[in-house]
Amino acid sequence: MTGVLMREGRFGAGGGALRPRRRWLPLLAGAWALFVITVGLCGPLLAAYSPTEQLGMPFQPPDGVHRLGTDVLGRDVLSRVLWGGQMIVLTGLGATLVAGAAGMAAGVLTGLAPRRVGDLVLWLVDALAVLPALLLILVLAAGFPGSDLAVVAAVALATAPFSVRVLRAATRQVVVTGYAEAAYARGDSRWAVLRHDILPNIAGPALADTALRLVASIHLTATAGFLGLGRSAPAPNWGRMINENIPGASLTVAPFLAPTLLIVLLSVCVGLLADWFADMASGEQR
Repeated sequence: MTGVLMREGRFGAGGGALRPRRRWLPLLAGAWALFVITVGLCGPLLAAYSPTEQLGMPFQPPDGVHRLGTDVLGRDVLSRVLWGGQMIVLTGLGATLVAGAAGMAAGVLTGLAPRRVGDLVLWLVDALAVLPALLLILVLAAGFPGSDLAVVAAVALATAPFSVRVLRAATRQVVVTGYAEAAYARGDSRWAVLRHDILPNIAGPALADTALRLVASIHLTATAGFLGLGRSAPAPNWGRMINENIPGASLTVAPFLAPTLLIVLLSVCVGLLADWFADMASGEQR
């Protein structure tokens, strides 16, 4: 009977994401996301020129020397694209790790705590969630000008509250099942119940939430760069490159279109992976 239910959960309505015809989608999304992250992290090793060196006239179209042309100050666009992803990728990943760790800890603990205590903590978290994300970024960046760590902290503060609510709900859903009650009845410690019964059952929602938080972190980090926050110019940054090169759009589109496409591609692919994780978690729970 159990085997039949598992097969129905895997191939039925709840497990549609696992059908062979759709398995290529998360693989393709993961490959492209890995490509953009690799470009962001390892791009400086491939750059032909310094990202701050003026090599020609502003807004030259692509040619045999400058594959993507030059930017507003005559710098090589391809080299700046290869250098400019580090801040976006590292800040986005760093903020996601901080927000994910804080959200996991607070979400699980409030889910295990008595309901009134959990609700009180959740109200405090919601008070932080109502603050506009850009306001947090602007305040912290103004207090610590030129600091990438300030941007990481601001993005983590803006995204962590949503993780707390999601993971608390997932934890409460597991706690009320017979698994946790049976574990407590046979004398298992809280740590054993947390390790063997709760964490494995919320792994799917946690992965989906982490992917969504990464998308939000990428957007906020790019927005911070667009506004000139964090490490100051002339340090390359995909968000700042978009803002710098929009005035030359009528002459050449590559200087602002290349970083835009990379940000969009990374966000879309990570979003698709988040949907896949969510479908996996939903299929496992059926």
